[in-house]
Amino acid sequence: MSETPPDLKYIETHQWVRAADDGTATVGITDFAQDQLGDVVYVELPEVGSTVIGGEEAGVAESVKSASDVFSPVTGEVIEVNEALEDEPELVNEDPYGDGWLFKVSTRDQGELEGLMDAAAYASHIADAE
Repeated sequence: MSETPPDLKYIETHQWVRAADDGTATVGITDFAQDQLGDVVYVELPEVGSTVIGGEEAGVAESVKSASDVFSPVTGEVIEVNEALEDEPELVNEDPYGDGWLFKVSTRDQGELEGLMDAAAYASHIADAE
């Protein structure tokens, strides 16, 4: 069974978002997603200063098995990317909710988070997929 932290919000394409009180949000892929991908060997992230759109492609995670689009759960400006992933893409596998985060966004609409799945809904979503 995949880990599903209760303090995060999730989208159907297996990305998570951790919202901060200052209007920023950290985005990553879920434990379920990294498990399905296998060993991640490369991560393509959006550029700092670019705009990502909630529900749209924002990058790519490549593994020994396949490449998978990474979608942004929220709309906003990319303010930081996880540069450690350039040299250590395996962090996505080892710690998907911690050191393996992908990028941070300055969100435009905090209300956008309300429409995302909570941990229970996401756990149900992946149970249906397994």
